[in-house]
Amino acid sequence: MELTRRKFVKTTAVALASAAAAGTMATMAGCAGEPAKGGAQAPAGQGDVTRTVGVCRFCGCGCGVIVEARDGRLVSVTGDPENGSNRGLNCVKGYYLASALYGDDRLTTPLVRDDKATKGAPGGLREATWDEALDLVASKLRETWKADKSRLAFWGSGQQPIVEGYCTAKFWKAGLLSNNIDPNARLCMASAVVGFMNVFQTDEPAGCYADIDEADVFVTWGANMAEAHPMLYSRLTARKLADDRVRHYDLTTLRTRTSASADKVLMFKPGADIAIANAIASYLVENNLYDKAFVADHLQFKQGTENIGNAFEDGYDASETGQSVDAVTSITFEEYAARLAPYTLEYAEEVSGVPAADIQELAEVFADKSRKVLSLWTMGVNQHNRGTWMNHCIYNIHLLTGRYARPGDGAFSLTGQPTACGTAREVGTFSHRLPADLLVAQEPHRRYTEAIWSLPEGYLDAIAKPGFHTVKMFRELSKGNIDFLWSAHNNWAVSLPNLTRFLGRGDKRGVIDAFICVSEVYPTLSTQYADVVLPAAMWVEREGQFGNGERRTAVFEKAVDPPGDARWDLWMLMEVAKRVLAGEQIGGKDAFDVLFGAWYDPEAGAFRGTDREVSRAIWEEYRTFSNPALNEAAAAINESAGLKMEAKQLAPYDLYIDNHGLTWPVREVDGEWLPTLWRFCDGPQADGFDEQGVERYGEHDRAGGVSFYKSAGKRPSVVFRPWEPPAEIPDDEYPFYLCTGRLLEHWHTGSMTRRIAELDRALPEALLDVNPADCERLGVKDGDRVRVTSRYGSCDITVSTTGRTAPPEGIVFAPFFAEETLINLVVQDVYCPLSKEPDYKKTTVSIEKI
Repeated sequence: MELTRRKFVKTTAVALASAAAAGTMATMAGCAGEPAKGGAQAPAGQGDVTRTVGVCRFCGCGCGVIVEARDGRLVSVTGDPENGSNRGLNCVKGYYLASALYGDDRLTTPLVRDDKATKGAPGGLREATWDEALDLVASKLRETWKADKSRLAFWGSGQQPIVEGYCTAKFWKAGLLSNNIDPNARLCMASAVVGFMNVFQTDEPAGCYADIDEADVFVTWGANMAEAHPMLYSRLTARKLADDRVRHYDLTTLRTRTSASADKVLMFKPGADIAIANAIASYLVENNLYDKAFVADHLQFKQGTENIGNAFEDGYDASETGQSVDAVTSITFEEYAARLAPYTLEYAEEVSGVPAADIQELAEVFADKSRKVLSLWTMGVNQHNRGTWMNHCIYNIHLLTGRYARPGDGAFSLTGQPTACGTAREVGTFSHRLPADLLVAQEPHRRYTEAIWSLPEGYLDAIAKPGFHTVKMFRELSKGNIDFLWSAHNNWAVSLPNLTRFLGRGDKRGVIDAFICVSEVYPTLSTQYADVVLPAAMWVEREGQFGNGERRTAVFEKAVDPPGDARWDLWMLMEVAKRVLAGEQIGGKDAFDVLFGAWYDPEAGAFRGTDREVSRAIWEEYRTFSNPALNEAAAAINESAGLKMEAKQLAPYDLYIDNHGLTWPVREVDGEWLPTLWRFCDGPQADGFDEQGVERYGEHDRAGGVSFYKSAGKRPSVVFRPWEPPAEIPDDEYPFYLCTGRLLEHWHTGSMTRRIAELDRALPEALLDVNPADCERLGVKDGDRVRVTSRYGSCDITVSTTGRTAPPEGIVFAPFFAEETLINLVVQDVYCPLSKEPDYKKTTVSIEKI
């Protein structure tokens, strides 16, 4: 009998799950013998095993998992072969995922600070009751709200489950009438978001992970997939192994583990990727290698504002230059070609250091329509002082060659966090957004939101102007202009750029006068700055939903109870909201009841149903945004304003559980709810928007062409963006570029993964990868301690010449997971003027031995 790969993976997963149930698999996540820090091994053969379906807690791959528990503790996590994103595969973090719940220092009781002088230092917090902690948080929030709501802020996360993010956005924007709410996705995906909206007028990729299985050529632009998206990288390498004609081009500023699979590595000078992309586009146009029919039938051309400078100063956004960065004007194709003309292969070589012949070879790959080309990118593109521009340039190449909305042939921005799409981008937790691609600045969008939220017409005009984006929020915090900050599902005191602004320099701690509430599962550097710490239920200790990088929404079911007195974040939010909104009205009705009364009983202090029932009820309201037929008033606004909200349809809640996740849009066809794998495909089975995809209709048929239905005039924009130099250029004082990033074993700031013994042993220290020639000039060697200093701050770190990255001379690399190293004291907080996303990749630094 032929054993397909899918059957093999499924059989293996089931076998592993069975082994765990029988007690033959070691504790927690199936590790080989030693329990995680603070975790005791589950006794073999005792108690009944329960199995639930979930989604991995870590990166944006969104891998489905099968979770097994015995006697109230998790005993194994294995890949879910029925989840379309990973098909049963897990990386090492996913393998040990269960252990993340059982660190010996889990927060299980609310904590309150009595002495502000202890902020920033270990200790200083005492145990409190929930009532004391919630009363204190609510009183400080209400006090700030009533005095000046511009001085309150919420910082959320691409790790905050969907219904929690939705309710938080609703409370902040409708309850408090404040847009000072932003997610940590601003630090990783904002450039991709603005790029999507500028080009297509809708967010998130058109393709899916199945593109990787279909592609003939991979082009990775600033993407270390091997470390940051390991499951997807395994699919890339599997595709290469299956067909020796498949090629991989890696464009990068330093060699990574992803470079190992590349047939050619194009190593460019930091910031020069735009020059390379423009040279490719110029070569295609000059040599008539672009898709003339696609260009004529589907595209429009734009010119953006140039010479926009860099957002060094706090007042940049409000300046004349800052106010014009989004402006574009229409141009002809011929005018676009004229702007490209200076970007010759030779000029691109001069700017980038990449040989002209290599750039030409890549351009000819894009021109070869007999092969499918898939571009993939992550933080190397997005965390860039011209991050939005570089997103545009990648789309420009694919649109010029007609490589979009075709399986294996497109441009795919990979998401970094488990629900940076589903929560941060889709439910409106960005300071400038409302749910489902809607914007606070657009009047029809506010009217539509009011209809769904049962708000009086014009009520949301109070938030017509975007609030503080993340960098602005924390700059204002550092200047004493924020009086109340609530952060959830993040560790800002480690992850933010230019931490020196508010953590201080050297032995002198910074002073943060604001009242800070932190919802957390473990003590972190951020909790040391908190006035109140609220112990949160973690991952499968309650039900939740994630939306991953391929538009797949999936539910993780509750498997165990949280420890001690830790509680669901949504309960915390409801309890604070009822206290803050007490006595307030919206349209003559009780404010809390208007916003949340359908789900939560404020008198009883409890939800109206189980986790499942409450999640379902909130989801059904949220999905009304993309299913306007469910709300008569919203449907009328959708029709009159031409919003096309039905293009992002979502299915009823339980179908996501039954199907182990679904990719939106999900539409009802002949009584069946069908996911979409490739958007913009106007195929024979489409109902006016998308081809439904290969899972239902077999081999994908693109005979019907494409339909860019959300784009203005159904024509996405090719936007010319020039190369401009980085915000900082090395000089005699700061001769090196510092690039930061993530490595395989640790997730972001390590607050979870460093409590997993196996992962912590594998990568116990953050090292500074340095080129051997630079080490020789500096007089340092492997294992030496050095001080890295920038214009912003300094930190001490250990040198390595044999690390996971191999930087060229003049560039050094460090991961940011280590609190004891705190590399972000050094990193600039200059950001892309369009997306407001910081540039973590090009800070100029000096290095000295200590």
